Amino acid sequence: MITFHLKSFNDLTTVELYELLQLRAEVFVVEQNCPYLDMDNKDLKAYHVLGYDNNKLVACTRLIPQGISYPEASIGRVVTHPSVRKFGYGKLLMQYSIIQIEELFHSTEIVIGAQKYLERFYSELGFVKEGESYLEDNIPHIIMRYKK
Repeated sequence: MITFHLKSFNDLTTVELYELLQLRAEVFVVEQNCPYLDMDNKDLKAYHVLGYDNNKLVACTRLIPQGISYPEASIGRVVTHPSVRKFGYGKLLMQYSIIQIEELFHSTEIVIGAQKYLERFYSELGFVKEGESYLEDNIPHIIMRYKK
C-alpha cells in the first residue's frame, strides 16, 4: 500500500532529496534513455509529493505554484518506479497531487506538459489536451489542462 507525504523543498531531508533525484534519474534518464538537466531550479520553489511503499520511495511529483512553469499551477516530474506501475499508484499519486495543488495554491486549474504517450492516462484524471504536440528533450509532449 502506498502512503504519501508532502514537503516543501526546504523540508526535504538530504536522504529524501537523494531518493527523489535517484528515482527521477532512474526513470527519466536511464529507462527512457533521455539525458537531460533535471535540476532546473523549479524544485526549490515547489512542493514535493513522496509516495512510499514499505518505506521505499516508489512515486513522486513536484507541485509548482502559479507563474513559474505556466501562469497556472502545475504538476511536474510525475514518476512511478517500474516495479509498482501495475498497482495503480500513478493514478493515486496524481489524485493526491491535484488535491494538494487545490489546497496549497488555492487553484482549481492545473496545466501540465505531459509525455504524449500518457495522454489517455491524464485524460482519465480530467485533463484535456490543448494545442499540438511538441518535442521536449526529444520526447513528444502535449499541454494538458485540468479545471475543477
